[in-house]
Amino acid sequence: MKTKFYRLQLTENDTAIRQELTWNQENQTSEVTFILLGFSEYPDLQMPLFLVFLTIYTVTVLGNLGMVMVIRISPKLHTPMYFFLSHLSFVDFCYSTTVTPKLLENLVVEDRTICFTACIMQFFFACIFVVTETFMFAVMAYDRYVAVCNPLLYTVAMSRRLCSFLVATSYSWGIVCSLTLTYFLLELSFRGNNIINNFVCEHTAIVAVSCSDPYVSQEIILVSATFNEVSSLVIILSSYAFIFITVMKMPSTGGRQKAFSTCASHLTAITIFHGTILFLYCVPNSKSSWLMVKVASVFYTVVIPMMNPLIYSLRNKHVKETVRRLLITKLSCLVL
Repeated sequence: MKTKFYRLQLTENDTAIRQELTWNQENQTSEVTFILLGFSEYPDLQMPLFLVFLTIYTVTVLGNLGMVMVIRISPKLHTPMYFFLSHLSFVDFCYSTTVTPKLLENLVVEDRTICFTACIMQFFFACIFVVTETFMFAVMAYDRYVAVCNPLLYTVAMSRRLCSFLVATSYSWGIVCSLTLTYFLLELSFRGNNIINNFVCEHTAIVAVSCSDPYVSQEIILVSATFNEVSSLVIILSSYAFIFITVMKMPSTGGRQKAFSTCASHLTAITIFHGTILFLYCVPNSKSSWLMVKVASVFYTVVIPMMNPLIYSLRNKHVKETVRRLLITKLSCLVL
């Protein structure tokens, strides 16, 4: 009886201790705040940067939502390529909206703090959209491969069911990666006010201010980022290798130019996106390189979402024709 009573007492004590530790950890987490330094070391540039980023964000919102609307309205653009493009525009809009408003706020207010929950949520959604965009580009490369290498079977091969599956897979994998990385971030402990030398709550900056050993979290994101980048680039490079071989076998110069022109916009967007990410991979993680990291981060979180709709609209005659037709219709309605 004494032994049983002793074990029961130990069990109750363990439970009490665990509950107390959990309560302390939750209480500790609720008091954690992050200070996003952003570009605060350049006080004279705060207002010019605010105006620049506000302009970029306005163009991003109008460009991407406009692209989605144009593709949905025009029956001519109801093809697999434009279906993927509409989702790319939607992802760009969401990605920019996750990051840019807080960046704009921090440029005009002195209090640059962000609570623990808001910081983690920003990282969670940013991670979803960047991973989704990475594989959306790979899906679009496969679509171009089928269109150029198997044009007669294009509509059969790229069925609506397959297109929906590829898009859903891209979103799902983005959510899985984000949930995994966020889970291991939440396993870390933080205390008090923490300074993040960036304008966004990104993984490296958050991990750098944790009080616990970040080894597991760092290894997880290294494996995840490497797998996502390598696998998407393998799909893209393989697709364009087959496209290049097929195009070079075409007898007519006109056919070659037409094939290359259909891929030009996609190749431009891919080069900018993956070039920026690979550049960030190569930048050494030191204090002297923080400015370079910030500039590159601005480029792929703020500038690229603005550039994608411009690249695809300016180089695409179908999109330009649809936009022109819509503008003429609207103007004629206003005149009448």
